Amino acid sequence: MAQTIAELQAALQQSQANESRYRLLLEHSNEISWMADCATLQLTWLSPAAERQFGYTLDTAQALSQSLLHDLPARLQRYAEGDLSRRRLLRETELEQADGHVVPVEIESTLVLDDHGAPATVVGVVRDLSARRELAAQQKKFASMLSHEFRTPLSTIDGAVQRLEMTGAHHDEGTRKRYRKIQTAVDRMLAMLDEYLSPERMASIGRERQPNEINPATLLETAAEQARQRRKTVTVRSIGLPQWMRCDPAGMRLCLEMLLDNAIKYTDDNIPIELVGRIAAEGGVELLVRDHGAGIPEAELPHVFDKAFRGSNAAGVAGSGLGLYMARSIVDVHGGTVTARNVSESGTEFRIWLPIAANAGKSLARGEVSSDNSLDAS
Repeated sequence: MAQTIAELQAALQQSQANESRYRLLLEHSNEISWMADCATLQLTWLSPAAERQFGYTLDTAQALSQSLLHDLPARLQRYAEGDLSRRRLLRETELEQADGHVVPVEIESTLVLDDHGAPATVVGVVRDLSARRELAAQQKKFASMLSHEFRTPLSTIDGAVQRLEMTGAHHDEGTRKRYRKIQTAVDRMLAMLDEYLSPERMASIGRERQPNEINPATLLETAAEQARQRRKTVTVRSIGLPQWMRCDPAGMRLCLEMLLDNAIKYTDDNIPIELVGRIAAEGGVELLVRDHGAGIPEAELPHVFDKAFRGSNAAGVAGSGLGLYMARSIVDVHGGTVTARNVSESGTEFRIWLPIAANAGKSLARGEVSSDNSLDAS
């Protein structure tokens, strides 16, 4: 009997020691532990971390209780119907602190069964995801910055090589092969950037490479459709355009949007705007944005693409003077040019010129080309 009592006392002391350790862990943990009764749908216990992080105690946790337990009745019903996946759940959501600040959280909870196998209690933890989200955002920002720093000079090389191919029909085959070798290297580097350094890649493994060419007629139609939300009289003419044009589609769309925005802001609502796409006289492709407004003072034409420049007719028009500067920057990295002139019948014409390699061993058609856009000899 004495031995039995001693064993029971030792077991009790061990249990009390374990309880003290668990309580100490819960009191100093950053995770918010909680417990609720399945019958009453009420919180029965809340760890001290809830007050430190969210400003709630068990007596003042009504709002927190509603967030944690609002789906518990439906969960219990589905479990009773045989859906055993409802026993343990992990979900991400947002919870409101006592001061109204919203915090992203992860909630993990488990149904605890009684002796008859029915859910009696639900226990769980709440983990603050703010630090994790901030780290992910910083990683994406760093990847985006690094990708941009590499992509800008590569795009400049890409545009320069296309221009060399377009103007180098008289070059010998060895020189043209060197052009294609440079183009292949650029393609590989761009593919590596898309594969390893894009912010989207960090969030989604297996994403396909971003497109690096577009149908120029489609590019014009897309830009016009967007502009028609602000100016109904935007028309498009495409004359002999190639099926595909090598470029950064998103960048060229942005460039056209900024030129159209400029035309819309500096002309009256009834003034038509025209988009024209065609093969340029000197080779390559030209994309024109024409309006029929008052035009730009001749003395200001050489400066319209300067950073932060705003003309004498900008009074009362919202803007920063960066739109045309950004448009020129985009065209520059494509190896092209963008210019502005006043047309004789009144109005302004902005002209984007882009190089397209022709008769230099490269085809822009997708179906019969190798990875460097040279003709497939097989």
